[in-house]
Order: sequence, then structure tokens, then C-alpha cells
Amino acid sequence: MKLISDPFHSAYEVKHSTFTSYLVPYSLFKQTLKKLHEENPKANHIVWAYRYLNEFDQVVENSTDDGEPKGCAGNPTLSQLRGSDLINTALLTVRYFGGIKLGTGGMVRAYSDAAREVIQSAVLIPYKKRIPFILETSYALINRYEHFFKNKDIHFENRDFTGAKVIWHLHLTEDEIKLLQNFKQNLS
Repeated sequence: MKLISDPFHSAYEVKHSTFTSYLVPYSLFKQTLKKLHEENPKANHIVWAYRYLNEFDQVVENSTDDGEPKGCAGNPTLSQLRGSDLINTALLTVRYFGGIKLGTGGMVRAYSDAAREVIQSAVLIPYKKRIPFILETSYALINRYEHFFKNKDIHFENRDFTGAKVIWHLHLTEDEIKLLQNFKQNLS
């Protein structure tokens, strides 16, 4: 499986109709949809599809045709996400009608091509499952752990400072957990 870390967009034109597609991390889906509706009040359609993993590691998928004939827009968009094995990703396409009807087959091709084009322009990264992880350390070891995290390119979400210890909140891959446990053992 793959995902993206940054949004991407591209424009595609068929018979004077423009299809502008936006590929975004799923966490940005709702705000991107709202923004596109605000910025494109005269757009004929804003079609979207998404795929994400829920807390049980199940793939959740959804799409909409947004007024286009049933199955001609959302499904082809979702198929492109599936075909590229993208997860935790949403794809939204803004369509402005150009005056020439495309027919159902033409619309399926247009939405598929627009989705494919934005996916091909994106930087796809391998998906790695991240597990919530809490680490407790003494205040004396803060600098050592900060140095370790920086060298291993591990990012902590936040940390709590209690009376006797520091509590680090992280999301780590299994490999990063092993690295951290080895580092902790070497400090003992």
C-alpha cells in the first residue's frame, strides 16, 4: 500500500470541459471539499472518492458522483485509487462543463484520466503502520532522547512534564519501536 504526505493537483481538459483533480491525505478531505465548494461556486460537479484504514485495519472506501450519471464519476475515481493501491488518501475532481456532452463512456474515461493524471504527478510513499507508543523518561535524559529522535528521523507528537518524569507521545513503526527499546536498554 502507498500514501501521500503532501497534496497534489492537476488539470485535464476534454471537449472544453475542465477537470481539476486534487489528491490529498485523507485527514485533509473534509476541509479540502469545503474549500473547493467555496472557491468554485459555479462548478457543475465536485466528485470525490477516498480510501482509508480504520482502527481495525479495514479499508473504508466511499465515493460520490455529485449529480453526474450514476457510476460515471465517483466509481472511476475510486478505481484509480484502488489501482494505485493508495490508502489514507482522497481524490476530488472539480468539473466545469464545456458545452459538449461526453456521454457516459466519455465521462468514465474523463474522470479516470483526470484521476490517473494527478496520481502520476504525486509522490507516493510506502505505507507503514504506526502504533501509538508512550515512553516515560527522567528529565536528565531529555537531551539524549531528543538527539536519538533527530538522528533516527522519529517525530514525537508531544510530551508531558510531570513532577518526576517526562512522558513522550509517539506513533511508531514496529522497527522504530525496536530501535527505541534497544536505545533505552543501552542507556541502562
